[in-house]
This record gives sequence, C-alpha cells and structure tokens, in this order.
Amino acid sequence: MSKKTEVIIIGGGAAGYFAAINIAESNPELNVTILEKSSKVLQKVKVSGGGRCNVTHACFDPKELVGFYPRGHKELLGPFHRFMTGDTIEWFEQRGIPLKIEDDLRMFPETNSSQTIIDCFLSSAEKAGVHVLLNQNVKKIEKTNEQYYVETKNGQFRADKLLIAAGGNSKIWELIESLGHRIIAPVPSLFTFNIDDEILKDIPGISVPNALVSIQDRSFESSGPLLITHWGISGPAVLKLSSLAAIQLADLNYNFSVNINWLSASFPEILELLKQLKKSAPKKNILLRSPFEDIPKRLWAKIVAAAKINPNQNWSDVSHEQLERLSEKITNTKLSSHGKTTFKEEFVTAGGVDLKEINFKKFESKLHPNLFFAGEVLNIDGLTGGFNFQNAWTGGFIAAKAIAES
Repeated sequence: MSKKTEVIIIGGGAAGYFAAINIAESNPELNVTILEKSSKVLQKVKVSGGGRCNVTHACFDPKELVGFYPRGHKELLGPFHRFMTGDTIEWFEQRGIPLKIEDDLRMFPETNSSQTIIDCFLSSAEKAGVHVLLNQNVKKIEKTNEQYYVETKNGQFRADKLLIAAGGNSKIWELIESLGHRIIAPVPSLFTFNIDDEILKDIPGISVPNALVSIQDRSFESSGPLLITHWGISGPAVLKLSSLAAIQLADLNYNFSVNINWLSASFPEILELLKQLKKSAPKKNILLRSPFEDIPKRLWAKIVAAAKINPNQNWSDVSHEQLERLSEKITNTKLSSHGKTTFKEEFVTAGGVDLKEINFKKFESKLHPNLFFAGEVLNIDGLTGGFNFQNAWTGGFIAAKAIAES
C-alpha cells in the first residue's frame, strides 16, 4: 500500500483553512494537516468586521477589483479571472452560508456573526478529513531531497507539499528567508492618524459622509466617510489613505501633514455658496446652525473658530476676507499628524514574500517546487472593505487546486 502524500499548511488563518478544505475535498487521497500556532483557531476571522466578518466586497470586475490593492494589483489580475467575488459567494452558499451586500458594498454573512464563518470552516475541515494540530509554533523549515521538514516545539513533520499561510508573522518570514526567498520589510497598512489640534478637540464621534483627505506634498488622496476620534481622525477615507501611502508614511516615521476637504468641494464653489448665504440670511447668527447638512453643528463651530471669525457675528457682519478664510478651512484644513493607531484589532501589513519570486498561476514558489504561499504572508495588501479576505480566498483556492492536481 503506497504512503499518502503529505500536505502541511503552516497557519490556521483564513487562507490556510480555505486552502485545506479545498485540497481535501478535491483530492481525498492527500493527507492534509494544518499546523496552528495557538490553542485558539481563526481569531483574526473572529474579530474582523467588528465581529461580523467582512467576507468580501461586491465588486465583480477583475480589472476594477485589483484597483483596491496598493500592493499586488498587477499580480492578482490573472488569479481574479479564475476565482473572485462571485466564486466566494457561491462557495459559502454551497455550505449554507448566504452573504448579504450592504450599502457600501461590503459583504457579510446574513447572520451578522463571524462565528458563522468559523463554524463553517471547522465543520467543513472536519468533514473533509483535515487534521488540525494546535500549539504548533513553527521553529524551523528545511528542504531535503524535494521534501520539506517542519519542526515545531512539539515535533517534526514531513511535507511533500508545503503551503505557508501564516499571515504577517515575522518569525515565519525569517524562516522563509532561510529558504532563500526575499522578504519585503513589513510596515502597517491600515491605521488611523494621531492628530492633536484644536479643531478636533472635544468632538469625538463627529463624522462627515464624504471628505477628501490627502497627504501634503505627496500624490496620495482618498475620499469617503471621515470620523473624528479621541486621538485624531479615522473612518474609511483615512484607512484607505493609510493603505495607499503605507510605505511613504513609514519612511516619514508617521510625522506628516494632512489636508482635509470636509465637503469634497472646490474653494470657488464653497465661497460662492457662503456669499449667497450672506445675502439670503444676513440677520442670522453664523453659529445658529451649520449651513451644510454634511457638516455637523459642533464641527461647524470649530471650523468657524479656526477661520478666526467671532461666533457672535451675524452673516451680514462677515467680511469678504473672512468668507475666504472660512472657505479655505472648509476645503483645505491643514493638520499635523504625529503617529498612528492600529485600526481596531484588524492589523494588516504591507510587506512579505517578494511577489517576483511567486508563480501566480499556482501561487507556488519559483525557487522551490511544491512550496506554496497564500494570504498576507505575501507582499499583498488590500484596502479595508473585505479585500484582504478576498485575496486570502483567491490565493488559497488556486494554491489548493495546484496542490490537489499535482
């Protein structure tokens, strides 16, 4: 009786489980084992999307989808033609997990619980015969005679085929380097900006629906909802910008200037609106209410103060110079950011295995046959909104197909 082919997967995260299930279901003759570092499985899945698990994003055009990946967009175009959003939806629905699309196109399980996804993975893995070994902190990876030997604190494992899906794990990256692969130094990719400025003080929780945020003297900008926090600014616009400019902001040691256009409107447009308001409501106090429905009253008061306008003035008393200053603050508030804060527990990094060393038809190493990678261990990261999970599903599926068929 011939010995079964051993498939070892390092990393019990989203990409690892997804790949393991697809391998075992496609080829029951393979012996598939996940080496999980901790005693708890799928913890990153559990906290994702505020505990709801943002499974993917309702974008169904590969060319459009790759635009949401600051690093990896060129490499993912081919893979997304083979497995992307629609395939992800079908995969989960076949296992009794329907997904729903929200207004911002993020997709979640209809149960609104990440535990639904975790239970799906655990039951599917068990049904497919995947072995899950806990507390297997990997200490060494060696290649001998076309086979791989993985040493953990609890033993040694032989692999005919090895898939590394351990996420942004610095220790695993060191082990990958020992095999001759180049690792792009990791930096945070999703984070909020720490800003101490009077215009933001005492109004945490205030948000605007469509701000334009940019990095001064850099060609990076992002628009969307912006949230004022106790430590600065957050929200989709800021998180997207942090991802786009991740490398450059790390180089600046997270000390940089931010420009905020609170309404994503032009200076002349806002100035004209304020002039009209001065004519139409001359006797009304400037702070009576915000003249823009997208700027809450408390933020409006801060903007007026920043423009050095007396809060007791009526609109008729506001000079042309003051209107220009007010328009400038609305369309181009300049703030200094000193530091960053990780976005909740959803820590994403830019960095990982050099993409030039990967065959993306199989997600296989170009240096070593039967060595595969999937997920965040690669130098691929997406914007917030389900894109990092979609990368995990796509890489996990294609690697699984290559492993199962070879």
